[in-house]
Amino acid sequence: MSLICDWQTSKQKLSERGQYLLETGQWSDCKFIVGQEPQQQTLNGHKLFLAMSSPVFEAMFFGGMAEKNDPIPIKDVQPEAFKALLEYIYTDKVELGSFELACELCYCAKKYMLPCLVEECTKYLWSDLSPKKACRAYEFAQLFEEPVLMDKCLQIIRTKTDEVLKESSWEDVELGTLLKVLEQDDLQINSEIELFTGVERWAKAECSRKSLDPTNGKSLKSVIGNALSKIRFLSLIPQDFAEGPGMSPLLTKDEAFAILMNILCTGNKTPMPEGFCTNSNSRGKLVKTQTTNTVFPPVLSFIGVKSLKSPLFTPYGQLNIPVRTGLFNGDAVSSSTLRETSPVLEERHELGINKDSGNLPNSSSAGMVVREGPKYYCLRTVVQQTDCLNTNVLDCSVTFSVDKNICVVGVQVPTQIAAVYRVGVVFNKAGWYPVGVCAQNMSCDSVFFSFGVGNSAHAIRDGLIRSIVFTYH
Repeated sequence: MSLICDWQTSKQKLSERGQYLLETGQWSDCKFIVGQEPQQQTLNGHKLFLAMSSPVFEAMFFGGMAEKNDPIPIKDVQPEAFKALLEYIYTDKVELGSFELACELCYCAKKYMLPCLVEECTKYLWSDLSPKKACRAYEFAQLFEEPVLMDKCLQIIRTKTDEVLKESSWEDVELGTLLKVLEQDDLQINSEIELFTGVERWAKAECSRKSLDPTNGKSLKSVIGNALSKIRFLSLIPQDFAEGPGMSPLLTKDEAFAILMNILCTGNKTPMPEGFCTNSNSRGKLVKTQTTNTVFPPVLSFIGVKSLKSPLFTPYGQLNIPVRTGLFNGDAVSSSTLRETSPVLEERHELGINKDSGNLPNSSSAGMVVREGPKYYCLRTVVQQTDCLNTNVLDCSVTFSVDKNICVVGVQVPTQIAAVYRVGVVFNKAGWYPVGVCAQNMSCDSVFFSFGVGNSAHAIRDGLIRSIVFTYH
């Protein structure tokens, strides 16, 4: 780029002047040779710009062990990522055009201690998560100790397991990631057959990478560690096992026979093969409604669902956002109503949980008292309503206190007068949600609620939570 005379007079902002220096290399006093052959590139820099942004660059140029090489070799970073790092340092802007660039740049930002850039990268990775990328993002987050991103990735893996396993990228995950998936109790699968098939696919791909015979059972077992010990074979019906895993080279004939006998016969004297799982419970599945693709976690099943002629959460525009609330205008809800209107509760019943939330036990093994009696609904008055845009996973919460001991039916949390509790909900559906500015003090029957108490900084979009469902004596 040719140099412009008196260029400073046309650049109003520091970022514009920084952009010019970066693009032209004017007054540059250091060079970097970035990447490895044949993709290596030489990039110019300014020591002062770099040092005032990064303590690592400060030590590199002005510390007691200042870098003497020229150009300075940077072999562990890709040129495009280093260019993006320089652009951020010089202009305070960054354009993350791909998942891959975000991963590379996040590593680079950690290496040179730019925490704000790390945050920008992780936010982008959250927003771009999909079944195809969830495993790789999990591995990245684990490597660079990003626990929040790890949790988001595992959430995608648990709720969209069937899609994750079908992706071609599944065959490229690390063994540790495969084992982590198999350790999860809640997976969106129809049966363990899907997990076993996923393990077998991965094992064959790994054998090919290691130049081993992918049809040989010993070779397959040698690459999967203890993955077979995490498969719940006993949750399968005999025919599915016999036609699927029983025919796989991953299992010897003796192992297949022993597993089949244990599936067929309760109390069978034939022991399970050493190290194999004896858990016969199916993995817990999240339930989808019949009308949308929205996934509702089982924890929400404690709150009944009833259609309202004028629902509190009015669908915004043409997004047709489903309404799932526990608000029944104070009318009684019978177990038959719950059966008719709540597929979530039906699923929980199959898992051994009573679907009539009004018939709760009086105590639990943990000693927590759960009150019986009619349900009350502390419906918060909406003072003002606005809208907030959700692009991926939306967290919201509200803090509250009460002047009587109550039991929140939805999450079974018994309250105390002197304590403050936080109730949270996770929305897994992208779109606009009607977040309201709600009244902070409400009375319901003879219980007085004070919302927004305690550490109100913990409350996130609390106007999305319009009701606290509870019982008390």
